[in-house]
Amino acid sequence: MNWRGKAGIFWLVGLGLVLVSMGLLFVPSSATVTTNLVVYKAASCGCCSAWVTHMEKNGFIVKVEEVSDVTAMKRQLGVPPNIDSCHTGVIGDYLVEGHVPAGDVLRLLEEKPPVRGIAVPGMPTGSPGMEISGQKPDAYQVITFTTEGQSWLFAKH
Repeated sequence: MNWRGKAGIFWLVGLGLVLVSMGLLFVPSSATVTTNLVVYKAASCGCCSAWVTHMEKNGFIVKVEEVSDVTAMKRQLGVPPNIDSCHTGVIGDYLVEGHVPAGDVLRLLEEKPPVRGIAVPGMPTGSPGMEISGQKPDAYQVITFTTEGQSWLFAKH
C-alpha cells in the first residue's frame, strides 16, 4: 500500500473517531438517570414485594417504606383516587403507581414528560409482581397522570 492509501485510511479512521466522540457529547447518558426509588407499601403485601424485586433485578436501588395507611400516603403524594393500585413509588420528581414495568419507568425518566407520574391502575394479572403461574396475563395499560386527575396512554402490554 502506498502513502496515499495509508493516509486515506488514517484520515477516515480519524474522521470516524472525531464524529463518534462528537456524537457521544450529544447523546444523553442513561447513567444520568436516577434509579433510586422509594416504595410506600403495606407490610403484608406480597405482590408489592414481588414488584420491588422486579425493579431491583432491572437495576433500580429500592428503599421500602412500610406504612399503615397506604391510601393516605397516596393522597399526600398526589395520586388521584381513580388510578389507585397497591403501592406507590417515588423516583426523582415522579410517582410510579402500581405494577408498572421497569422499562416504562426508565422511559419516563428519559423522556421527562410534564406529568406527576405513571400508573398501572388496579392489579392486572401478568404485570410485574402479579404473575400467576399457569394463568394467562391480562392486557393492561400504563398511563401518565397529573395531580389534577388528567391521564393519557403511555404504554400497552
